[in-house]
Amino acid sequence: MSRMLCPPGSLATGIGALPHIDPDAGCRAVLEAFPEFPYAPTLPNRGPCEAIVFSDVQFLPGRVREEGRIYSDTRKDLTAEMEKIYLDYVEGNYTRYAPTERYASGFHAMMRQDLSGSCKVKCQLTGPVTLGMQVTDLEKKPLWYDGQFADVLPKMIALRARWYEKEMIARTGIDETLVVLNEPYLASIGSSVVPVDPETVRTGWQDIAMMIDGGLGVHCCSNTDWGFVMSLRPSVVSLDAYANAPEFLLYRDDLVSYYEDGGVVAWGIVPADHRVFSTGTVDSLHEKYLGIRKAVTEYVPEKVFDAQSLITPNCGIRFADEAGAAEIMGAAAEISRRVREIAGNP
Repeated sequence: MSRMLCPPGSLATGIGALPHIDPDAGCRAVLEAFPEFPYAPTLPNRGPCEAIVFSDVQFLPGRVREEGRIYSDTRKDLTAEMEKIYLDYVEGNYTRYAPTERYASGFHAMMRQDLSGSCKVKCQLTGPVTLGMQVTDLEKKPLWYDGQFADVLPKMIALRARWYEKEMIARTGIDETLVVLNEPYLASIGSSVVPVDPETVRTGWQDIAMMIDGGLGVHCCSNTDWGFVMSLRPSVVSLDAYANAPEFLLYRDDLVSYYEDGGVVAWGIVPADHRVFSTGTVDSLHEKYLGIRKAVTEYVPEKVFDAQSLITPNCGIRFADEAGAAEIMGAAAEISRRVREIAGNP
């Protein structure tokens, strides 16, 4: 069962995508900015296989890739493919769900780096809700609305997440790992237009959490029912604090309870879109973060807030060039340094 992280003490780390084509160059940029808590970047500019959703559907039952689109051909009898996932889940057979370098070049490249100076390491993959809402059947109906797929997709993702976790430990020697599910479609919870049933989400989350021994986090870069998200007790809740902090802070009682249980909030205070980032400064972003800190520490001790926070960009850094990505990551690292200095933990 997944567990809470040791308090990261306001360290900085990243979220997902980088604009790099060369995986080793991308990993060096990550380690330059986040040596203590690096993350394995995804590199969607290398091709569609490394984009969100596409990178995690290798074992989707009925998978068809056609003209830049992924769908499931549900006209076929998918019983055998689904039964294989169920059996692998029950027996813990996760090794066949390993992504090749074609699907995860940034991850494999990070595993080849020297991480001896790191205390934690992180990766991310597509969450089952987002995968199930983005991938459709032939009639373009999201697979998440098919009860069988809504049940099998979390188990498929759980097996892949388990492989990531085990691989990070085996290849880096770091036992404090974090696997984050990228779930922008959690914004659909409570929606009347594109509804997502919370209890189906909860059941799927529990399926994945049962397969993970270390940290299991969730990233949602849109506004959502944050009380529900925190009730899942992820190790880390990662949000776009630059845009959505006011809405997140409405969930005061949920946040207090989450912190009391050891939860960590990754405050995405640095815009990942360089066009937005360039309209401000590190100083202005730092002040914005301190405003959040002041608001939360009216009801949470400063010591707890600083211990159980991370500083990050607000999403993956795809819409920037390599130099711009370095600026954005560097800003997160600098804000972390300043906050840790304030907290007496430089």
